[in-house]
Amino acid sequence: MSYLEYNVKHVPTGLRKVLYLNWALLLLVTAVAGAGFLMLYSVAGGSFTPWAEPQMKRYVMGVIVMFIVAMVPIWFWRSVSGFAYLVSLALLVGVEVMGSVGMGAQRWIDLGFMRLQPSELMKITLVMCLAAYYDWLPTEKTSRILWVILPVLLILLPTALVLRQPDLGTSLLLVIGGAMVMFLAGVHWGYFVTVIGMGVGVVVAVFQSRGTSWQLLKNYQYRRIDTFLDPSQDPLGAGYHITQSKIALGSGGWTGRGFMQGTQSRLNFLPEKHTDFIFTTLAEEFGYVGAISLLSLYALIIVFCVASAISNRDRYAALLTLGIAGAFFLFFAVNMSMVMGLAPVVGVPLPLVSYGGSAMLVLMVGFGLIQSAHVHRPR
Repeated sequence: MSYLEYNVKHVPTGLRKVLYLNWALLLLVTAVAGAGFLMLYSVAGGSFTPWAEPQMKRYVMGVIVMFIVAMVPIWFWRSVSGFAYLVSLALLVGVEVMGSVGMGAQRWIDLGFMRLQPSELMKITLVMCLAAYYDWLPTEKTSRILWVILPVLLILLPTALVLRQPDLGTSLLLVIGGAMVMFLAGVHWGYFVTVIGMGVGVVVAVFQSRGTSWQLLKNYQYRRIDTFLDPSQDPLGAGYHITQSKIALGSGGWTGRGFMQGTQSRLNFLPEKHTDFIFTTLAEEFGYVGAISLLSLYALIIVFCVASAISNRDRYAALLTLGIAGAFFLFFAVNMSMVMGLAPVVGVPLPLVSYGGSAMLVLMVGFGLIQSAHVHRPR
């Protein structure tokens, strides 16, 4: 026991939990969110409205939620993991029945005080449920086929509902995020090789189905794939987004054009500049230095999460921490790859930076769970 931990034991329990928080992680998360506020202020032409101010309020609310979640013992979150998953699944079904439509997709439920996107919530509750499952399952049964089927079904059920919205980006994140938890839990690598082989077959089927009566994707999704493969085919149409994104990225150079001096965003050439493509605005204004700085902050968040998981002797807490950290990595990796032309445009926001209420709140709940695992780990 360290000198600090010895002295902390003489502090009242409530305050002791606050002292045990991973404050370095919270500082990093706040730094990334601060970069988001700065960019939202910039893309609004030097105004806190309509994006920066609401985002700042959401972050403050998110920090409060994070503290509340962190103070609750991790055993409680283990016990409600299955219930949380079922609630998220029910909300996804509710989207099908009474969901709000926005930008051609039915993904939100209007709660009056906010519009909730249940697919964002599912990204966290799926990890919770899988972590609880593998905590309950004896390790010698982890790779047996009978015990692999249930987690696969847990992943595929919400994925199918999200695909119907349609939301290809989130559905892919659910599949990959769920597979990561299974791999971390010790499922044999042979299953993943088999699934990857099947995935290659699905990709072939997707291309073969185009223009047929059994077409597997929407037309706009095929256009996104075409744009990814060759944006110059339609630079003013389907390829416009990625073309303008690359121009903004390239024009930033090493140190950028300067704060609020980005021509692509200021002159409205850059589409969705406050959501999916906000990273290109940052790269244009602050250049390579700004982009790599943000990426470094993301990397440090992952490092602190992994370090916390490695030091945690509770299997559920460690799997939960690694699963949420893995999902967080996928969020920013996919977004950055997307805006740089390394992946198709699938509508994945940049975590803590892009404007959005559901994504911000759910991420802070996820970090609250990581903090709960850290605070209540066996000492």
